[in-house]
Amino acid sequence: MSNFIDRVKIYVKGGHGGPGCVAFRREAFVPRGGPSGGDGGKGGDVIITADKQLGTLIDLKYQQNYWAKDGEQGRGKEQSGADAETILVRVPVGTLVYEAETREVLVDLDEEGKEFIAARGGRGGKGNAFFKSATNQAPRHAQPGEPGGEYTLFLELKLLADVGLVGLPNAGKSTLISRISSAKPKIADYPFTTLTPVLGVVKPQGRRGFVVADIPGLIENAHKGVGLGFEFLRHVERTSILLHMVDVSGMVPGNPAENFRNINKELKLYSEDLMKKYMAVAATKIDAVDPEKLEELEKHCRKEGYAFFPISAVTGAGLETLVNFLAGKVEEGSVVKEGTGEPVKG
Repeated sequence: MSNFIDRVKIYVKGGHGGPGCVAFRREAFVPRGGPSGGDGGKGGDVIITADKQLGTLIDLKYQQNYWAKDGEQGRGKEQSGADAETILVRVPVGTLVYEAETREVLVDLDEEGKEFIAARGGRGGKGNAFFKSATNQAPRHAQPGEPGGEYTLFLELKLLADVGLVGLPNAGKSTLISRISSAKPKIADYPFTTLTPVLGVVKPQGRRGFVVADIPGLIENAHKGVGLGFEFLRHVERTSILLHMVDVSGMVPGNPAENFRNINKELKLYSEDLMKKYMAVAATKIDAVDPEKLEELEKHCRKEGYAFFPISAVTGAGLETLVNFLAGKVEEGSVVKEGTGEPVKG
């Protein structure tokens, strides 16, 4: 997890507005020159912007303080001071910005280019020229600039994907995403190979492309922080479809149908809303299948009404059918059964 950071706290401070200037005209042949002090410049803003080129908040982990510069002081001859430059803080699309203490959501940066003014710079003070009036021909005062806003913010990244792959460690999620997309996750035959979520873009021929997220393996009590699951369960909250990956080769210990129920239990304990998402089941590793395990899982899924797909990411068996099914569901758009707390089945 060293290169994937999805939560960070930062401090932002807008620049102070520049003070107004007290000055009087001093020109040849102009008796009793009037006030000529200009206004101060505006302090710089700190703006957080969503950038699709980024996939982690790691840069903010190493630079957590963002101070914008102050506006320039006003000058004589009614010249205003320059405004300070804006500081842009770039974050991945899908980043939520919270007020650090109350955890109130301030903005959801869920679109490329979406911006949020995290700390506004202070306005510049008015120079003495501004205060000239019929009753005050020679004002000798100017305004100080206003202070900029300053805040401590908590940022959390929740990946944006159409399909989330969930299952026990070593269920075959990484192998599948490597076969159906250009993503290249690390793959091995031991648990917890995937230490970071991986996004892959799937482009079926003649169909709309969609994004798949490979979520690190879940284990019992993941919702309590056991294993790696707790750290990444939040990333399935934004997916439209959950594809359960269930090993039927016997390489993953336990009964496949029971393993499937346990994963659903962890999802429900983490958030009831996850159980409202559309769910389908992929029986993985059928190239090395235990026929009894496959039959039992299929029987359970048919009984419960889940769409069921036997696949082998190694040989490619069943992948085209699965990908076209997922593409169709993504194209449908609305796959959540409103008003229920039950899984949506296909």
